[in-house]
Amino acid sequence: MIIDIVKVFLPAVLAFLFGVLITPPLTNFLYRHKMWKKTSVARTIDGQEAVITATLHKDDVKKTPRMGGIVVWLSVFITISVIWLLAEFISTETLINLDILSRSQTWIPLFTLILGALVGLIDDFLVTRDPATSRFKGSYAGGGLSLTKRLLVVAIIAFLCALWFYFKLGVSEIGAPDGLNPIPLGIFFIPFFILVIIALYAGGVIDGIDGLSGGVFAAMFGAYGGIAFYQQQYDLAAFCATVVGGILAFLWFNIPPARYYMSDTGMMGLTITLGIVAFMTDSLGKGHGIMTLPIIAFPLVITVLSNIIQLLSKKLRGKKVFLAAPIHHHFQAIGWPAYKVTMRYWVISLVCAILGITFALIG
Repeated sequence: MIIDIVKVFLPAVLAFLFGVLITPPLTNFLYRHKMWKKTSVARTIDGQEAVITATLHKDDVKKTPRMGGIVVWLSVFITISVIWLLAEFISTETLINLDILSRSQTWIPLFTLILGALVGLIDDFLVTRDPATSRFKGSYAGGGLSLTKRLLVVAIIAFLCALWFYFKLGVSEIGAPDGLNPIPLGIFFIPFFILVIIALYAGGVIDGIDGLSGGVFAAMFGAYGGIAFYQQQYDLAAFCATVVGGILAFLWFNIPPARYYMSDTGMMGLTITLGIVAFMTDSLGKGHGIMTLPIIAFPLVITVLSNIIQLLSKKLRGKKVFLAAPIHHHFQAIGWPAYKVTMRYWVISLVCAILGITFALIG
């Protein structure tokens, strides 16, 4: 038991330390190359003029670099790689026991974290290009990959993972609390898997205020780390804790005033991977991680719902429900300081994480 506890918490501490060490050279590079958005927010998701949102963001005068999510995934990758290399070449019993890179538990979430992050990095790079001088023409320079293209990439990654879960791991049902039968989906498990991952990625728009997304995702991955530990999926629990360590390193420099933004290189990898972890703590872990997901990820759920409600209201009623969407910008628009929105989201995220763990363990 002691070695399992060390196996979970040591990588988290290492990821935090690596992340803190990575940040100074990274931010120096980002500032030196002016890796921030060159155009201000002009349109809402439905194409209308974003008057309030543009005022809140003030991208045209706020020279804060994007790509801060590099700190998260790179610190996770370095931590897992260092421990694996030490275990391979020194091969002491202790180091072998501390190695968390396993085919059954961590290959898939690590793969999605890195792949999603790299695609997001491409998008961030294009967003930071000046449309007036960049060789990337059309909507790419200054605008990055379109939402359609990003959703397509997320869907493809989710599809590949769904195939692995269904055909390789034999997963075709959703776990349920004790006393209830699992929900059999058969081949429909694959589209269900894809929809869950896309929905989580849609919640990535929560990355809109200094410190907001970091605190929320730290709570969510921490919750699933606790659930995985209870299920004795120690490698997966350690992976989640390592991600939390990387997020905390990012958050150290992202609290107001932010030194950088997480942006898509962080959000794409984290949202996809959160979904993968939820499925791995479901029937594979003899639990119900998917039914627990709406509780733990409630901040993402309410973010997506606020966007949907706003769009439908504008289309059907011709007027808005919120002053600005997503809902965290509505709170800003009614006068809440950004730090108050952020810290209240942190509180809600921790409460949801505790509720989610409780539901997962006693259900």
